[in-house]
Amino acid sequence: MIKAKHISKHYGDLKVLDNIDLEIERKEIISIVGPSGVGKTTLLQILGTLEQPDQLKDSSLEINGQQIRGLKKKALARFRNDNIGFIFQFHQLLPEFTALENICIPAFIHKTPRNEAEKRAKELLGFLDLSHRATHKPNELSGGEQQRVAVARALINQPKVIFADEPSGNLDTSSADRLHRLFLELRDQFEQTFVIVTHNEELANMADRKLEMKDGHFI
Repeated sequence: MIKAKHISKHYGDLKVLDNIDLEIERKEIISIVGPSGVGKTTLLQILGTLEQPDQLKDSSLEINGQQIRGLKKKALARFRNDNIGFIFQFHQLLPEFTALENICIPAFIHKTPRNEAEKRAKELLGFLDLSHRATHKPNELSGGEQQRVAVARALINQPKVIFADEPSGNLDTSSADRLHRLFLELRDQFEQTFVIVTHNEELANMADRKLEMKDGHFI
């Protein structure tokens, strides 16, 4: 599903990533752990095509058979919308929209007809036990409910891979546990690949593989 070779990243003279190689299989759940500042989020953003690695001659990134290097901005945005979902620690829901509307936004960008997008969003709300919250805005939802809405938004276009950056870092223990179990259910139900950056040891240990980073590379 993902093949990354010789991925490095500098910000000026600061080396953040140091020649990383990584292969991830379809339906695999990968956790990436390590202290703050070792490059975990930067790597996640590069794998998710939100950031560009250093343009080295032998570096490459392939996702679902598509070579990412060389894609123009519009083609890259289209590929991202078609194939990738993101879950962030602070969920990034738009406060003026309801849960249903927030979930539908990526589908609308994908030019999915409104009735189809809303049908899919309602199915996801049902799967996540949130049907009764469809018309509520983010400030009317608990932290755990907001994060589940963000999960549904990440799933609306049926992406091949989900990238999650500290997805349970802002949740209480009960909500975090529920979210962790949900990732396993989603993998089994929708056959998606998950790449998760986390400081939560329980979540990290639930993954198929736990990769530890130090000083911009895997230990």
